[in-house]
Amino acid sequence: MNGVELPFENPIGDAVSRIRFAPLSNNLLISSWDSNLRLYDVDGSLLRLEAPSQAGLLDCCYQSESMAFSAGSDGGIRRYDLHSGTNETIGSHHDIATCVEYSDQTGLLFSASLDKNIMSWDMRSAKSLAYLINMGAEVESISLSRFDLIVAVGASVRIYDLRNLERPVHLKESCMDIRTKCISSFPGGYAVGYVDGRVALEFLDSSNLNEGYTFRCHPKFKDGRAHLVSINDIVFNPLVCGTFVSGDNDGYIITWNNESKRRLYEFPRYPNSVASLSFNQGGELLAIASSYTYQEANEKEVTPQVFIQKMGDS
Repeated sequence: MNGVELPFENPIGDAVSRIRFAPLSNNLLISSWDSNLRLYDVDGSLLRLEAPSQAGLLDCCYQSESMAFSAGSDGGIRRYDLHSGTNETIGSHHDIATCVEYSDQTGLLFSASLDKNIMSWDMRSAKSLAYLINMGAEVESISLSRFDLIVAVGASVRIYDLRNLERPVHLKESCMDIRTKCISSFPGGYAVGYVDGRVALEFLDSSNLNEGYTFRCHPKFKDGRAHLVSINDIVFNPLVCGTFVSGDNDGYIITWNNESKRRLYEFPRYPNSVASLSFNQGGELLAIASSYTYQEANEKEVTPQVFIQKMGDS
């Protein structure tokens, strides 16, 4: 079973870039290249909001149940009122904005772009630009965990303390020299997905006896050789400690345990690339965006689909 597809009255017009469950409810935020930010009530099977903007949307995140942000192909960082659908531009990059994350602990919004900069915006003081970090290379992905900003740049990972952004407090260079695709944090560490199908787990908590390790996540083979498929997203289950889910560009999703290093379950293949994943706050629902991602020439550019999978079914 591939989960229940969300019944959109009007199909999503272009590739889905990100899906995110709300912090406290089963409302699902969906950003896509068709320039619309959508809010879907999963419990009520109802599209509550479809807010158009001026550019394709590459990422989105919540500030609260009623406010959200997006990163646009025009470099714009926008804030949305999820009740009225109105939005405003709070700032802009010089190139395509690719990532956006909000920190509850500091009230800072972080955005990354192809202009090689990470910007932070203080949402408590009239949207002022609080800090700019030049990474020297394009940022692939960012993730926040309390006071840690975890940044994937090229084949490396850098961690910044939100209370002092002058320099990274942790730098991890990959010995594989393979480009990162996504990064996801968990309490005490993070996971990195690579374009060649590998996943690396790193543990930052000194009390954790586990050492970091790397494995080929979705070992599909063609003609006796490993078929290199990008890991597009990794999400950790907020309810089941140490359990995470990976999704790749061939449409496969696998559930893992990071402490036992075991594969727990492989879902039936989805009809298109797994572009994005999100757990709800209870960890019992997994949202899956099955959509082309503009990574490969042979991707099927068919109407994107969003599925909801009950983890209890697995």
